[in-house]
Amino acid sequence: MSFEIITERLRLTTLKTNQTQFVFDLFNDPDCLRFIGDRGIKNLEDAQHYLDEKLIYSYHSYGYGLFQVALKNKPQPMGICGLVKRDETNPPDIGFAFLPENRGCGYCTEAGAAVLKWVQKEQISQRILAYTNPDNVASIRVLEKLGLKKQTITKLPGQDFESLIMFVNFE
Repeated sequence: MSFEIITERLRLTTLKTNQTQFVFDLFNDPDCLRFIGDRGIKNLEDAQHYLDEKLIYSYHSYGYGLFQVALKNKPQPMGICGLVKRDETNPPDIGFAFLPENRGCGYCTEAGAAVLKWVQKEQISQRILAYTNPDNVASIRVLEKLGLKKQTITKLPGQDFESLIMFVNFE
């Protein structure tokens, strides 16, 4: 699958199988571990498996997934943003994670807005969810800027912490 969204400052593209170090660094960031959870990525082999079996697999299975976010004029990945399909009964949810040096610059909001615009254009779903740690004030703020509303707090299967569920409906 080939995918590209261009915004004013950013380029969102599919992740490639050679981005193991990026996946390792991103999912081992202390904030990522705290707010998203431990994905069991302890070494580069684990990162490669997660990249292939979760991230890239999603593109082929659902036609979407979490996409690499980079500046338009720099190929270096700064983070990920896109859709996650957790189960067959719920709509996809928007997710994002950025390396520490790329936070606080509006990149997440810009990438998220582009993903939601793409969802509407391609008619991916009439409803998008988001799951976030109730203590993750920065993510909640981004999701609210993107138009998502708070719904409830729950524990997701396989997680030992609570998640705030947010949503947006498209007309």
